[in-house]
Amino acid sequence: MSLLDDAIEIETAPQPSASIIVLHGLGADGNDFVPFADQLRLQAVGPVRFVFPHAPVMPVTINNGYRMRAWYDILGTEMQRREDEAGLRRSLAAVEELLAREESRGIASSRIVLAGFSQGCAMALLAGLRHAHRLAGIVGMSGYLPLAASTEAERAHANALTPIFMAHGSHDNVVVPQRGRDSCALLRTLGYDVEWHEYPMAHSVCMEEVQDLNAWLLKALS
Repeated sequence: MSLLDDAIEIETAPQPSASIIVLHGLGADGNDFVPFADQLRLQAVGPVRFVFPHAPVMPVTINNGYRMRAWYDILGTEMQRREDEAGLRRSLAAVEELLAREESRGIASSRIVLAGFSQGCAMALLAGLRHAHRLAGIVGMSGYLPLAASTEAERAHANALTPIFMAHGSHDNVVVPQRGRDSCALLRTLGYDVEWHEYPMAHSVCMEEVQDLNAWLLKALS
């Protein structure tokens, strides 16, 4: 699976010196977060390339096998946390391709932020913690840490000190807030610098979150 061919790219100015890769949620596509690029004010860190890839189309078990864009299969409800490890690892390899391409285009890994929403959050955390080169930061919105039990053994030393921004809606009925809180707590136990935010919203993104993330990105990319 390659995400390179049809990913949407937006550059805030020529010759970008930083990249932000944003992974969308289940059933959406890369267009979902394109307005995100217009809402952020990152002029202070120089030209930025935003990359919005599209997940592959696949049948999703929890939706009766309906085919939609997904980074991995959802096999059960919150009460049945069976994970599609094979699917997660396939998408992990695809995200690694995206990171490698940015590096091949002259963006230092320490100037790359890997971000995601919902399923995309899961992939950002999964891939970011395992990436062999230091990233500028990892952003997880309204999601959770997948394959949590293997994180400590598989994480890369290079990203042990990489800052992580996590945010969740307190009224989220898709990914319950406690799952996000539990992921944050585990990451902190493993020594990660996690900045946690919670907002009175459902499974979505709010303007206050964008503002908080903007401030965090300015620090991460400074």
